[in-house]
Formats: sequence, C-alpha cells, structure tokens
Amino acid sequence: MKILVTGVAGFIGFHVANYLLNRGDSVIGIDNINDYYDIRLKQGRLQELAANNNSSFFTFIKMDIADRLSMETLFAEQKFDKVIHLAAQAGVRYSIENPHAYIDSNIVGFMNILEGCRHNKIQHLVYASSSSVYGANESMPFSVQDNVDHPVSLYAASKKANELMAHTYSHLYGLATTGLRFFTVYGPWGRPDMALFKFTQAILQGKAIDVYNYGNHRRDFTYIGDIVMGIILSLDQQVIGNPTWNGLKPDPSTSKAPWKIYNIGAQTPVKLLEFIETLERALGKTAQKNMLPMQAGDVPDTYADVSALNIDVGYKPSTSLVEGIAHFVNWYKKFYP
Repeated sequence: MKILVTGVAGFIGFHVANYLLNRGDSVIGIDNINDYYDIRLKQGRLQELAANNNSSFFTFIKMDIADRLSMETLFAEQKFDKVIHLAAQAGVRYSIENPHAYIDSNIVGFMNILEGCRHNKIQHLVYASSSSVYGANESMPFSVQDNVDHPVSLYAASKKANELMAHTYSHLYGLATTGLRFFTVYGPWGRPDMALFKFTQAILQGKAIDVYNYGNHRRDFTYIGDIVMGIILSLDQQVIGNPTWNGLKPDPSTSKAPWKIYNIGAQTPVKLLEFIETLERALGKTAQKNMLPMQAGDVPDTYADVSALNIDVGYKPSTSLVEGIAHFVNWYKKFYP
C-alpha cells in the first residue's frame, strides 16, 4: 500500500513512517523542516528512516503543506492509497507568539490535504487533532461526546477547525476521515519543546526547571509506541457512516457521513510532580524547581476516555510511565552523549 505521511521528520510522523516501512508499506514522507525547533533532530529522524531495512520503499520530499500548487502536483503524481496527516504547527504557547503560523499550516495546509484527497480518490485520511480542543471543559475524563466549543488557544481552535473541515468533505464527497485527539505524547526522538525533553536537558545540565501551576496539573502522558499502534489500527479500519446518527440528538464524534473522532491517550492522568519524580529516578538526579503559576492558554488537567477507540479498533495502551520515561532517557543519552 502507498501511504503519504505528512510531517515525516516530526516526532510522531517519524515513528509512524518507521512502523509502516517495517511492515512493508511504501511511504512518501513530506516535511518542510522548519526551524520551530532544532532541525538537527529532524535530520536525525530522517537519517534513521534512510537506514531502515526497507528504506527502498521510502521517499522523502521537502515540501510545505501550505504550498497549494506543490501539494496538487504531489497528489496527482504519486497516487496514494491512504494519507496520514501529522504535519502542523504545534505548541499551545507558541500560538500566542506567532498566530499566523497556525493559520498557514493548520488551516491552509489542511485545506490542501483535503483537496488532494478529494480529487485523487484517497481511501482514508487519518489526521492529527489534539486534546487541546477540550479547552475550558472541566468534565473528566474528556469524552468525544463532550462539547468542544470553548478553545483557550488558537492552536486548539485550529484543531477544532480541522475536525469541522474534515466533516464537510466526508459529507460532501464521501471522503473517509478519522481525527485523533492526541494526549501529551512522549518517548524517544520527542520534541524539544515538550516537558520531558526540557526537563531532562535541564536536570542533566544542573539547571533549574520551570514547573507551571506549581506542579498541580495532570497530564494523560501517552507513550509514542502506544500512539503509533492507535494510528495504524485506525488507518486499517475503514470508516463508514453511522446509520443510527440522529440530527435531533447529534453524536459529536460520528456522523451519517464516513467521519469519526477519537481520543488517543493512556487513560491514566499523572500529576506533573509525580512525572518529575519518575524522571528524577530514571536520571539518578534531583531537579531544581522554579514553581510558577499557570501559563496563558494552558489547561489544568487532561484525561482521555479512549473507550471508543478500544471498542472500534482494539486500541489498548500498555506502556507504563516508568517504562516509557526509561526508554526516553536511554535514547537521550545516546543522542546527546
């Protein structure tokens, strides 16, 4: 099967492409290699893909998803079977500093993906949404049945917009789409702007770490291996419309159209201070902590109800926090000796 993976030099995109290659799929990966964080990490991921035993089935193309003409040409020439769309401008806090980057990538870029899928008979589009869409919602655990109309960052708003745009294309053109709301993904080759990476770097260098909300908020930390399995299981499960969907009592996660929204997380929220303690044990060092108030655009807690993904595709996250952090620390010490 020929699969397009966007954001292939990114954290999740790299791991997904690696899995697909290992099982024998043909992968076309695109990425614009922007400088949101150190491009050496992105280049390292691409080098790993080039070293895969099935690397002959991998092609990398440097491309910006916001470039309409390039995207039209890519879809027309490559004739993909399915698309995994992970490219996006990430980061809640950065969306306050540079909002235009989120419109260019997450709105314009996603529009180009939808148009490419529409005009080239793509069987299934799986795309990244985010737990950030839950915004001001305080009902726990977060359920795909919940209202998500109160985002607290532009990043979250852009991801909610992606879900709505996808539904429109599913409804109008019969395009099968699955949106996955990721919950705080971590693991080897992770992003430097995420807490685990920043904390590890600072602790090893003997520097203090910034602990927001005084360490009281909780996150549904999800190991990358579990995330990849959820993505692949979703990709392989063809979406169909829900025949029982009722417009008088609309289910916000399904539709009469071939459109579906899922949470994908560990379903085990952990307090930030507990997370830091686990990392300290893995590193054998104690962190110096700057205890700070909540940052703008952040939410106190995230907690995923993943029952729908379990029922529909058999998703069962299995990696403990202790195990996952150990894997990250081992990778980090090898990559940054």
